[in-house]
Amino acid sequence: MRLGPGRPARNHPASLVAETDPRSAASEAYRTLRTNIQFAGLDQPCRCIVVTSATAGEGKTTSVANFGVVSAQAGARVCLVDSDLRRPSLHRIFGVDNGRGLTSALIEGVSLADVARPTRVAGLSLVTSGPLPPNPAELVGSKRMRELLEGAISAFDLVVCDSPPVIAVADGVALAAQCDGVILIVRAGTVSHDVIRRATEQIQAVKGKILGVLLNDVNLDRDGYHYRYYRYYQNGGEAT
Repeated sequence: MRLGPGRPARNHPASLVAETDPRSAASEAYRTLRTNIQFAGLDQPCRCIVVTSATAGEGKTTSVANFGVVSAQAGARVCLVDSDLRRPSLHRIFGVDNGRGLTSALIEGVSLADVARPTRVAGLSLVTSGPLPPNPAELVGSKRMRELLEGAISAFDLVVCDSPPVIAVADGVALAAQCDGVILIVRAGTVSHDVIRRATEQIQAVKGKILGVLLNDVNLDRDGYHYRYYRYYQNGGEAT
């Protein structure tokens, strides 16, 4: 749903488990993700990361938001960028309007820092998508987008981009070519290995670096009860 300028968005605090329940297993998994990415970037720091999925509904936007929270809690200056110019959602999670954002920066020639807004989490900034364009894939794959991301890493320690699913549209693949690394979100039990393999092949075809897979919504049987949490695998992008 597109929001007009000045229209308030509904807040979804339950999505930010890293803020509301920092001791949960899900929060710990996001912190593990943060640590693993730090180690993955020892030789070449991963300052700009795109988070995507093979198909819709796998939890990538929620993962972007929570990964941003735990990274900011560790002391980093983090900027979340809603690069999903088809169905943006980050503005709803953080309860802000979507009247101005990424598309504004692309069109007006200003930096991401100029359109970023602070969130209630210290150190965490948000660039919403802004007005939805007719040509999202061309915009996120443009030279101007690359310039915006390069400029953002001088203002922030970490830039995390949310993107549409790579199987459905070309936007996520275009962003993978622009960023230092890719995190692939997979909802357990909903996507076949073949589909995940196709997604990784598309990312690798543009020389995108897959940092790993975040397996979402896993049911584990431990001590006689079930609970759900998120698990991170750093396995070169191979889903197993």
